[in-house]
Amino acid sequence: MTQKIRVGAVQAEPAWIDLQGGVDKTIQLIQQASRDGVNVLGFPEVWIPGYPWIIWTRSVVESTELMHDYMANSMSRTSPEMARICAAVKEAGIFVVLGYSERDGASLYIAQSFISTEGKIVHHRRKVKPTHVERSIWGDGQADSLKSVVDTPFGKVGGLNCWEHLQPLLRYYEYCQGVQVHVASWPPMFPLPDPKELKWPYHETAEASLRASQFLAIEGQSFVILSTQVITEGNLEKLNLLGVKVIQAPGGGFSMIFGPDGKQLCEPWPAGKEGIMQTDIDLRDIDYAKALIDTVGHYSRPDLLSLLVNPKAAQTYQLMDS
Repeated sequence: MTQKIRVGAVQAEPAWIDLQGGVDKTIQLIQQASRDGVNVLGFPEVWIPGYPWIIWTRSVVESTELMHDYMANSMSRTSPEMARICAAVKEAGIFVVLGYSERDGASLYIAQSFISTEGKIVHHRRKVKPTHVERSIWGDGQADSLKSVVDTPFGKVGGLNCWEHLQPLLRYYEYCQGVQVHVASWPPMFPLPDPKELKWPYHETAEASLRASQFLAIEGQSFVILSTQVITEGNLEKLNLLGVKVIQAPGGGFSMIFGPDGKQLCEPWPAGKEGIMQTDIDLRDIDYAKALIDTVGHYSRPDLLSLLVNPKAAQTYQLMDS
């Protein structure tokens, strides 16, 4: 296993509700990461075909047509589009955690596919519990999505989506799997609006989301690749977001890379900047943090507190024995 690696966090605008355009841009970013020497690349939550903020800001009736198009432009895990991405990853020789809206039959899921340097999906998971109004669009992940860490040539790489970072038991189970490099996939998030114009919860802001990802680095003694989306003003009309006070365009980005002690390893970017935030890391530096606190090792008390995990995925039907 290589100890010294380069990691990259995507901060970019999706090809909104455009599956083919999203695949093209994904491949461009993978190729750029390869040229830059990146070994592990993280993409935002539902990078393909972008995060539909309309579900938080408009009624169901106002959202119907856009979400109909959104469903048509969500990506199947086994599809020509995914095959193109996997081929690009293989050619690039990097490891990718790809966030996308997965279409499985007539249902959608907030998915992450872990794609190896050989271009194979070595693990696939779905957001275990979509957040609030997200549940009107996406279904729940099952027990097989509790696994969130895989072995790679660049260490043990894990990933969670958005507010899964606020699920303490889910985080703890990832620590139990030995995560060393975590991909925190987020949608575009924004600063707290003026309370005189809009009452909005702090925990649904860019700052709070960044802190949640930073805390995972501290609590889990893991490097964290925080990947986010960007929205530009020219796409607000397409997304039915004109006049929405919480949206700031260009904006939405808050990407960062954290060390295993929670330190920011890069200078913050402007919220509207697009590209791949990158830094070189040494996995041996994890031991500096682990020597002080190992939440699933010497700093735990399993005789007093432990986690019960059901690893068996539920099925929609089972055939009875004849």
